[in-house]
Amino acid sequence: MKVLVVGSGGREHALAWKLAASPRVREVVVAPGNAGMRDVARVVDVSLRVDALLALARREEVDFTVVGPEAPLVGGIVDAFEAEGLRIFGPSAEAARLEGSKRFAKEFMARHGIPSAAFGSFRDAAAAHAYLSEVGAPIVVKDSGLAAGKGVTVARTLDEARAAVDAIFERPGAEVVIEEMLVGQEVSLLIFTDGLAYRPMVLAQDYKQALDGDQGPMTGGMGTVAPATVLSSAQQWQAMAKVVEPTLKALNADGIAYQGVLFIGLMMTEEGAKVLEFNVRFGDPETQVVLPLMDNDLLRVLESVVDRRLARLELCWTGRKAACVVMAAPGYPGAYRKGVPIHIPDDLGPDVVVFHAGTAVEDGRLVSSGGRVLNVVALADDLAEAVDRAYAAAARIDFPGAHLRRDIGARLLRR
Repeated sequence: MKVLVVGSGGREHALAWKLAASPRVREVVVAPGNAGMRDVARVVDVSLRVDALLALARREEVDFTVVGPEAPLVGGIVDAFEAEGLRIFGPSAEAARLEGSKRFAKEFMARHGIPSAAFGSFRDAAAAHAYLSEVGAPIVVKDSGLAAGKGVTVARTLDEARAAVDAIFERPGAEVVIEEMLVGQEVSLLIFTDGLAYRPMVLAQDYKQALDGDQGPMTGGMGTVAPATVLSSAQQWQAMAKVVEPTLKALNADGIAYQGVLFIGLMMTEEGAKVLEFNVRFGDPETQVVLPLMDNDLLRVLESVVDRRLARLELCWTGRKAACVVMAAPGYPGAYRKGVPIHIPDDLGPDVVVFHAGTAVEDGRLVSSGGRVLNVVALADDLAEAVDRAYAAAARIDFPGAHLRRDIGARLLRR
């Protein structure tokens, strides 16, 4: 089969890498891709517009398409492909509203009794400020729309919260969601679902803020580890029984046929599991640690979702541990430099893989072209060893001025 992967980041490199290992895949095409993906796929530089991707799939006679980023899903790429009889993995535009509108997601959870933080949603700054005066701080301020993982401010003071609200409303037509701040252990729960059956992936833990100790602004993710062994058997049961299954039941009750990956950001509070957010696609950088631990042929898993036969399939895992350290451009997540030359040694080891997120080739040299640039992933039988291997590999990569956190895995390792 010829498989198309839509996207250009580290998540899409990991997807292409895993799909290329399938004996049923003869070629992987990635659009628009990046320079580092060429070891596992053919990169075609097209835009993420739905019409451009549909034309590419027709021209290339693609057998199966996998969508990485959220914007095309919210924009209806699955609906457009299916209308043309093309097989594609991902939820419909209606289902993708769970991520495309935080207000929609919060109202969905409130309506169906799915545990989450108390909230208010606002379309004008004055009403939002009045609500802040009522509830006080600490508080969480979210851009209701898509914000590439950066639209969340955990405000410790009212001044911080008000500044975050004003920044969101600088954009015409903006909407803000203001939430109670939940306290506890945060985990990323990703499941495959065909709308009826579901299969959970190993838990991952993301490190979202820019600086060590979970300080600084939110980013798209500075690293992650898996499996995240933070939940007891009872807590895992509770997450499935109180969050996952009611969510799928509620989607069906609302007439929404959800097929794809559902990413649930969970906070394990003293009151139990509560939903922080829904994402409607593979996580980034969670995918970079989850897929290397999967023993299944990824294409077969994705096809079982599309064909609604997931109930017949069991996910198998290696039992190893994985750690991902993100190397970001100098200045990230603020104004960052592009065009920084990068050299990656060929001998980082059999248990290390580097997934590219923001790279390009200029004058025959590999250079940075984005904010998050490289995902250095290492595997080991022990999580501490996986973390050490990832940092050792990152230290050998010549990337002047690269920004990275030094405490990935620390919440689990208590270093």
